[in-house]
Amino acid sequence: MAKNSNIVHQYFRKEENGTKIIVRVNPIHWIGAELTITEAGAEMRELEFDNEVIEDLKVDGFEEVNAIEFNLYLAGLL
Repeated sequence: MAKNSNIVHQYFRKEENGTKIIVRVNPIHWIGAELTITEAGAEMRELEFDNEVIEDLKVDGFEEVNAIEFNLYLAGLL
């Protein structure tokens, strides 16, 4: 198995003005993705983080969640 497939990502979610933002963080390589979900659909962008991102997300009002919602939107099932 590849080393990247053994990483347990962390997920954070925030809702604001009818928009959901869900962030996936790889806590080993400090990379990830952000899904922005509106009534028009979902948009994803790849991100690079520093090692303070988890604290920064919490300060910005994000709460830690599980992977299910992120992956359902990513697959187009929600």
